Amino acid sequence: MASAVERTLGGLIVSCQPVVGGPMDRLDIIIGFALAAEAGGAAGLRIEGVANVRGVRAVTQLPIIGIVKRAEPDTPVIITARLEDVRALADAGADIIAFDATDRPRPIPVADLAGAVRQVGRQVMADCANLADAQAAAALGIDVIGTTLSGYTGGPIPARPDLDFVRHSARLGRPVFAEGRYYTVEDVRAARLAGADAVVVGSAITRPEHITSWFAEAVRLPASADPLQG
Repeated sequence: MASAVERTLGGLIVSCQPVVGGPMDRLDIIIGFALAAEAGGAAGLRIEGVANVRGVRAVTQLPIIGIVKRAEPDTPVIITARLEDVRALADAGADIIAFDATDRPRPIPVADLAGAVRQVGRQVMADCANLADAQAAAALGIDVIGTTLSGYTGGPIPARPDLDFVRHSARLGRPVFAEGRYYTVEDVRAARLAGADAVVVGSAITRPEHITSWFAEAVRLPASADPLQG
């Protein structure tokens, strides 16, 4: 039987993570997003929160990448930072458990988190910010390298995906899931051509606030523009 990672290879993974506190941030809507993604041909889902993972698991057999996000004052790491998160996600039905694998101050070492995921019988996804993170994760034998955190660990957030990171990570001999600012069909195709084994898309599918803002900005004409003038 194919593993969860194997079932997602060559496919689209939809991240069903609404804007926190927004009008879509409800379990029934997250479940609806997940079912709509499945109907559209998604190969897998990325779900945040134990209750959300449990709710989505009850309605679909698609592979679920589970995460827990928690902001804490003693660490910049917010994605699945603690061992109890790993156990809770496994109990809720996540097939793959992703965690922040960046080289930053953290409550639990990356190697310990990876070991905890294996102990509960789930596959390991390392959310990385750069090639050094990815190399360290590959050396630990993780199941998937995610480019998730490129551009999100300090400084201005880039506008476009980090395709160079995908290219370099693809040479490490582990499956690579491209994630982070994949907003268009062209972005997704570019990631696959760069060597990504799967692509994770979130905001462009499951955050209507963001999508609306993109179109609202695009439709505005500069003050000096006159559409009646040649």
